[in-house]
Formats: sequence, C-alpha cells, structure tokens
Amino acid sequence: MRLPNLSGIVLAASAALVLAGCGQSTGLSYGNPDPANRPSDWNQSAPLQNTRGDGDAYQPWLQNEDTVWDLFQNNTDPNNTVAVNRYLWNASLDVLNFLPIETVDPFTGVIVTGYGSPPGGGKAYRATIYIQDPALDARSLKLSLNTKSGPVSPDTLRAVEDAILNRARQLRIQDSNL
Repeated sequence: MRLPNLSGIVLAASAALVLAGCGQSTGLSYGNPDPANRPSDWNQSAPLQNTRGDGDAYQPWLQNEDTVWDLFQNNTDPNNTVAVNRYLWNASLDVLNFLPIETVDPFTGVIVTGYGSPPGGGKAYRATIYIQDPALDARSLKLSLNTKSGPVSPDTLRAVEDAILNRARQLRIQDSNL
C-alpha cells in the first residue's frame, strides 16, 4: 500500500487556505449575525430588499461587490484626462522661457527643460515642473531646479516658485478683466 504524496496534500491544503482568505470577511454570519459585529446601519427587523433588480437580496453590510474578474475589464473612460491649471502652466513657460524645452506633456502636467542660462546670469539651470492639480494653488506646483553641479539652494527654488505663482495670478487677473 502506497501512502499519498505528503507535499501534494500540503500544497492543496495551503492553496485552499489562500483561496478561502480571498473572500470577503465581514465578521458576520448570514444566519445569525453576532450583535457585536453588526454594522451601525444594520436593522434586525428590516427585511432585506432587492434594490439592484437582479434577484439577489441586497445586504447593506457588504459594501464592495467587486470581483477579481473586474480587473480584466476596461471600465475606464478614455475621455477623462488629468486637469492641470492653465495659469500655472503658462506662467511656468513664461518665467522659465530662457530654458530650452525638452519634454512637454500637458495631459500629465509635466514640463522638462534642458540647461540654459538666464539673461545676465552665468550659471546654467535645468528645471522639471509638475503641475498636479487644476487649482491655482502653491500645492499644485512642484518644481525641481538644478545646476550642473547639483540642486540649487532652497532660497533660489523658493524665488522661482514665487515668480511662477505671481505670474499665474497676473494671468488669471488678466483673464477676469476680459
């Protein structure tokens, strides 16, 4: 008599445990829910109502009904784009107009420049600008400014950020006067 392969049994048991752990664990038993684990909106006397129209009873404590197969469906809207603030975008290009532009992506809000020297200056600078929000706000603007020897001082970075923000406000005021 041959004994079953022990590694195969262990592998099957561990796979079953992993798959069992993938299910939703709400701490509730559908037959007799533990009162300590009931959600605050659970009403013992209210009958379950079918609000989805598919024949299944709606259970308010099950809030996420997504499955693994939803990952393979393309449910995204191709018309959705990341909105960037146009005043910050134009102000960045205006203030840093002495830098040659290498990459511009208005959909993600990234501007990458090459090395260039400001008028009347001797150092060459390079900038990466990231506009991450449609709001005209200082938190929407992320700026990285480097020289050939490394990052610039925090004071220089702050001065360039302030110049971009001031120019963006000027552009917005000009638009509101039209």
